[in-house]
Formats: sequence, C-alpha cells, structure tokens
Amino acid sequence: MSDTGNLSAKQLIERGICAWERADYEAALDLFQAVLEQHPGFADVHNKAGLCLAMLGDPEAALEEFDKALAISDTYAEAHLNRAIVLQGLGHFEEARRHLKRADELDHWESEEFPSDVGHKIAIAHAKLGDLYLLADHPEEAAGEYRKALAVRTRFLDIRSKYAEALIGMGRWEDAQEQLETILENNPGFTSARLRLGLALHRQGEDARARKEWERCVEDDPRDMRAKAYLASLGEG
Repeated sequence: MSDTGNLSAKQLIERGICAWERADYEAALDLFQAVLEQHPGFADVHNKAGLCLAMLGDPEAALEEFDKALAISDTYAEAHLNRAIVLQGLGHFEEARRHLKRADELDHWESEEFPSDVGHKIAIAHAKLGDLYLLADHPEEAAGEYRKALAVRTRFLDIRSKYAEALIGMGRWEDAQEQLETILENNPGFTSARLRLGLALHRQGEDARARKEWERCVEDDPRDMRAKAYLASLGEG
C-alpha cells in the first residue's frame, strides 16, 4: 500500500470506505488502522476495522475492534449488531442474543421519528459535513451540523466529542464543558473528552479541577504525553 503519512483522517477513511466497497478488505483495514493510530477514539472506525477483520476470517480480532467501539460508545447500535453476527458465527448464541437485544433497544430508544438505519445515515451525513467545516476552520458551521446529528442520535458520543471540539474552536468553553461532562457521564474512559474537559476548565480559571481531570488521564494512560504536558504547564500543585 502507498504511503498514507500525508493524508488526513478524513481522506484515509474515505479511501478505506472505497476499498471496502470494492471488497478489498485488507487495504481497507490498513487504512482504518492508520486512522486509529492517530485517533483511537473514533468508534465508527473501530467498527469498520472490525467488519474488515470479520471478512478476512479473523473473528476474534473483529470482536476486539467491536469491543473498542463499544468501550467508546456503549450505545453504538451497529457495533452491537455486528458483534452479535460474529458471535453467532462462533456459536456463542446466548451472548449474541444479548447484543441483538441491546441493538434493538437502542434502535427504538434513539428516535421514534427516524428508523434505525435511516437515522444513523442522517446523523453520520451531518457529522461528515461538520468534519469538513472543522477542517476548513469554520467551527460555527461545524457546530451547527453536529447539533443536527445529535438531534437525530443523541447518544453518539464520538459526534458529541466533535461538537465539543467545535465549541472549543469558537471559544465557548462553558458550553464545551457541558458537552464533555455529558460524554464522561456515559463513558468515564473517554480519555480525549477528559483531556478537553481539563482544557475547558483551565480556560475558565478552574485550574484545580483541570489538574484533577488531567491527573485522571495520566492514571488511565501513563503514556499520555498530552496530559503530562498540560499538567507541567500548571506547575506544582
């Protein structure tokens, strides 16, 4: 595969989807893994990588990717569904039934206005447009698209994280804090959200609370150099 070092995450994902659509699952997997090296918090990319691994005949590795997607967002119905399909293939029928039930609950819970598949596509379409605006340094327009996505699928934590990023880009620190706290209430292990929460608190003069969040990041991942750098910027507590 050609060098992907100069490609943005968006470009890598688009190429991965194209490879998937032409049934080149190995190439698609390489591209999705390249994204995850830089953005491990992208639940949808973990899900896509899992699908590639399943098609390549590695169900155990596929399950690991679906687990990572669900660790980021337990309300990711598609990842529950894909996990159930792979589990059925392995003969783990009881566990598969639990994930199928969870996926069905989420489909009905998310939105009565939009059916599951349609609602997911609408939310993802708005999020992709938001990504484009964010890349073009237009955070206000990006925030508008992420809000539309969340109106359809309120529990998509990766989209809520991007919404918070757009709010930060607009200098709306208190609003970003609210979104990031919502994410962490649902998934305390969402490290990138906790890192941004510390930044939002710091910019509002809440250094003691910011320190606490960044220290938690280091506890969760001692290799996280970003959290260590932020802590160093605060000096001795």
